[in-house]
Amino acid sequence: MSLDNEAIKKIANLARLQIEESDISGYAKNLSNILDLVEQMDSVNTDQVTPMAHPLDAVQRLRADEVTEQDQREHFQQHAPKTEDGLYLVPKVIE
Repeated sequence: MSLDNEAIKKIANLARLQIEESDISGYAKNLSNILDLVEQMDSVNTDQVTPMAHPLDAVQRLRADEVTEQDQREHFQQHAPKTEDGLYLVPKVIE
């Protein structure tokens, strides 16, 4: 796919990019090359390829979901300006 200078100007405008007039042809060539590569990759038959969540096929080590700290809510709420029924009360900031 080949992009012309007008297409590059429209893309730059949509992306809110300011590019120099002298750089437009370089951008056109680079973006056209990228789109050609995407088109080439799109034509590859991937019917027999199993989708992967991650390219390294790694397994995440997980720890047991256990409580490791004691409940200190009462201690922390002693230092709070206002609490009610175990909740912190804060001033209203949105009307």
